[in-house]
Amino acid sequence: MQDWDDLRFFVALADEGSLSAAARRLKVDHATVARRIAALEARVNARLVDRRPRRYLLTAEGARIADHARRMEAEVFALERGVMPADAAQTVEISVSAPPVIASTLVAPRLATLKTQEPHIRLRLLAETRNASLARREADVALRLSRPGDSTLVIRKAGTMRYRLYATRPYLESHAPEAYGFIAFDEALGDTPQQVWMKEIAGARETVLLTNDLGVQCAAAAAGLGIAVLPDFLGDLHGLCVVGDAADHIDRDAFVTYHADLRNNRAATTVAGFLATCLPRLR
Repeated sequence: MQDWDDLRFFVALADEGSLSAAARRLKVDHATVARRIAALEARVNARLVDRRPRRYLLTAEGARIADHARRMEAEVFALERGVMPADAAQTVEISVSAPPVIASTLVAPRLATLKTQEPHIRLRLLAETRNASLARREADVALRLSRPGDSTLVIRKAGTMRYRLYATRPYLESHAPEAYGFIAFDEALGDTPQQVWMKEIAGARETVLLTNDLGVQCAAAAAGLGIAVLPDFLGDLHGLCVVGDAADHIDRDAFVTYHADLRNNRAATTVAGFLATCLPRLR
């Protein structure tokens, strides 16, 4: 009866609550989502959503169908994970989600080694700040800076990111401590542990830049704009100076995770193990 693709669009809308959010999740435009929902309503001959100015609310029938559709979606993704190639007999693509700076600075430079050791594995590296859904196969393996709470995931602590205050030597020599300016995340990432820690240190001193990207923070600090909280590997890479003493730092554990359905998939576990070797370990 149903076109599964229409149900997939409906689940996204039910989960996200708005056309724009569902469209971002599905990587389509919002008009496509609206058209698919209308087609599904016509097919089942029922109103599934109440259309509000900024949000779509499920009707009772919509909630019932969404519940069934979510279970169908979970089974489809489980089936896809179950038929993924697992060994060297054929090429297998493994998608990895990782924070952008970690992807570009720690993972990408080591990919040639992985390719030499495992030529049958083709990596799809997604540099993104959001947490990709492993249940919905937005990625097969993920690197995260907070421990996931999903019981369906295999979770492995893979390293620790040590963050310190960094700036250029000329900046520190030309500014008194009370005149330091700080480079910070904007409100989108304002609650990250390193940002909270920096705010406590900065106090009432000036914030000279707000951005949603750690790479931008690093580039601005390297250009002499001010002081940024950076992981050691990034501060060292750009030759920046540590501000403060050795005790002035904050640590964040890094985790490699993948769905439990892939526990026996050699390709996925090999990639997970490779990612763990890319991350810094504190002595």
